[in-house]
Amino acid sequence: MNLAVTTTTTRAQSGAHERETDQFRQDVLEGLQREQKTLPCKYLYDETGSRLFEQICELRDYYLTRTEASIFNACLSEMAGRIGPGALVIEPGAGNCEKAQPLLQQLVDPAGYIPMDISPEILLAAKADIEARLPQLRVSAAVGDFTQPVVWQSLARPPAQKQVIFFPGSTIGNFDPQQARQLLAAFATQLRPGDGLLIGADLDKDAVILERAYHDSEQVTARFNKNLLARINRELQGNFDLNLFAHRAFYHPLRQRVEMHLVSLKSQTIDVCGRRVTFREGETIHTENSHKYSLEGFRTLLADTGFSPLQAWSDNQQLYAVHYAEVR
Repeated sequence: MNLAVTTTTTRAQSGAHERETDQFRQDVLEGLQREQKTLPCKYLYDETGSRLFEQICELRDYYLTRTEASIFNACLSEMAGRIGPGALVIEPGAGNCEKAQPLLQQLVDPAGYIPMDISPEILLAAKADIEARLPQLRVSAAVGDFTQPVVWQSLARPPAQKQVIFFPGSTIGNFDPQQARQLLAAFATQLRPGDGLLIGADLDKDAVILERAYHDSEQVTARFNKNLLARINRELQGNFDLNLFAHRAFYHPLRQRVEMHLVSLKSQTIDVCGRRVTFREGETIHTENSHKYSLEGFRTLLADTGFSPLQAWSDNQQLYAVHYAEVR
């Protein structure tokens, strides 16, 4: 069956775009007025940002993607066995859907696949690839922010013996501990008892390894981070000079997270949507966190949010882990 992308009327699409722009504007203006200026990390992933992140995943310094891939390569048959036959796979933040394809190929008679992403361009690009590789798979892509209930309500879910949320890539680490609890609990409410969650989580480790991964020698992460300012310029009539901001990433051991910031290199005033925002030299915009977990700590998080953790797979160096859990 050919892949079908969820569509609406042109008027509805226009209305959705306007709402997204309004929310972007509200979040940016609110975040830049705080004592510690901050911007939600989800806005890093427009079309340009998503493609830059794909480049980051190929970098030597960025161990996460290749380590996760090695775990999947070694353990995919076990994971598919845990999921079982006839499953519907739902992937929030699917991007180019590249990680799901080997899993879908390994599953027995999957009921379908629903990738979700805020970038319609990325999902449409993934359409042709999945169509060519898995022509018999029923796929219904959904454009939107997976943290918003309305997107889940719009999903066209075919009948399935089991539903499984596939959430690789350590995206859970971008949420602070309370947000991570809320997100996992929300995932549990979208599933039935016995349904599954296959999720990646980066493990706590040496600060040198962590900081090198988020401040790579090729400066791709810097371009990724600064692209958020370019996006504000494009979409919200901003006038950020990207040369006057520097990318900074560091590990915070007490909070067990890597923080990404944009540092103002001089005192300056920026206009965004007709509002003025002042920066002191050295003042930062906090753009992203990446929280790290112990194996036991993540199992506890799953257990506290409605899941029964059943198995975890890791690499020999204990850099990264993939967990499987089911709704109680």
